[in-house]
Amino acid sequence: MIWEVLGSALLGLAVALVAAHRFPDRFRDRSLVLATGPAAAVAGGVITHVVLGPGHSLPALVVAVLVAAALLSLLVRPRGGSAASGRPSVGAV
Repeated sequence: MIWEVLGSALLGLAVALVAAHRFPDRFRDRSLVLATGPAAAVAGGVITHVVLGPGHSLPALVVAVLVAAALLSLLVRPRGGSAASGRPSVGAV
């Protein structure tokens, strides 16, 4: 299980690095992206391991990557920021 956790963390970090490098203008904080990727991947991998049981490393790693990508997608901001969309930002008067 320790190898699944380490593999999940490394894959999540890789997904986060690719996302931060490819879309630097779409994320507010690079450090948040680099922390969310591995944390989400580890959580997804551990939950998959608990559900499927031991001996299913490949599905656990695949789900880890998918969970990391899904949670990183929640951090993406619209192009041009919220002011360009015509909607007021949170807390605007």
